[in-house]
Amino acid sequence: MRAMVLREHGGNDSLRLETDFPDPIPGEGDVVLRVEAASLNYHDVFTRRGMPGIRIAMPAIMGLDVAGEIVAIGKGVEGWSVGDRVLVDPINRVEGGLMGETMHGGLAELCRARAHQLIPIPDGVTYPDAAALPCAYGTARRMMMTRGGVAMDEKVLILGASGGVGVCCVQLAKLAGAEVIACAGTDEKAGRLRAIGADHTINYATQDFVQEIYARYGKPTRRGAGVRRGVDVVVNYTGGETWTKSLRVLRVGGKVLTCGATAGYDPPEDLRFIWTFELQIIGSNGWAREDIVALLDIVQSGRLRSVVDTVLPLEQAPEALRRLEAREVFGKLVIAPHGAGRAP
Repeated sequence: MRAMVLREHGGNDSLRLETDFPDPIPGEGDVVLRVEAASLNYHDVFTRRGMPGIRIAMPAIMGLDVAGEIVAIGKGVEGWSVGDRVLVDPINRVEGGLMGETMHGGLAELCRARAHQLIPIPDGVTYPDAAALPCAYGTARRMMMTRGGVAMDEKVLILGASGGVGVCCVQLAKLAGAEVIACAGTDEKAGRLRAIGADHTINYATQDFVQEIYARYGKPTRRGAGVRRGVDVVVNYTGGETWTKSLRVLRVGGKVLTCGATAGYDPPEDLRFIWTFELQIIGSNGWAREDIVALLDIVQSGRLRSVVDTVLPLEQAPEALRRLEAREVFGKLVIAPHGAGRAP
């Protein structure tokens, strides 16, 4: 089969399109999928580079999020048939492991997965739309809804809103009835965020989001009965220099929601804001299978559509990773190993 193969850590030039990589054979409890769509995540960039303390067996095929059609079934598999349209939960929640890291992922024409990882794709949901969901959208749903409890009429500031997780945070906050302020690094991305529902946008390259929040909602204070200045929720999975700034814009009792630290995991902290304004710091780690199922249902209902930047062929996976690493993406990048495009 054709596969984009990583045989050593490094840059994008360490990826090679191989045309004769061995086809996967289903063992007991396995299925083999014809991969119709695989979406990329920043985790794939980390896998390609190499991560301290995590050993990746080589050769490796990256791609956490995989959607396709079952073409072969191993012994002991029940409830699934050849031809079923399925999405793979990237986490093996029984034996352990992660697609595209400890198990070959979706950047290939065929992919083997454990049957217990499969989730049926509802009618009317395209393969690219399904493949966009597990890692980014699942992470966003758990952070925003399960852990964060974002609610109607709350003012929600979302940093890094143009990425895969960020765009879903915007969409989910709007579905909940919140007022959304989305931050992005270009005016073009800001415009696209407004198009998917953001009420207000801030270009953090030219504007200080702290001052913009103060100008719109007031500077948070403990003085005055019933005064609610600042925002109710800040979504910050970047960390770095934005961390303490996030604390400064929250009202009394406000919440910071975080699921990562793409700009630095050890930022300067200012505890005075946390205890003075009785702030809540709520962490969220990944997603649950139930998040993926719920998202598929919402997509099928038409209330949510995956934001897919581009669908690219397998041979352009290195360029897709370059774009992802350079933050040149709005939403999700999807690889279609068999050339299928996104249905309108």
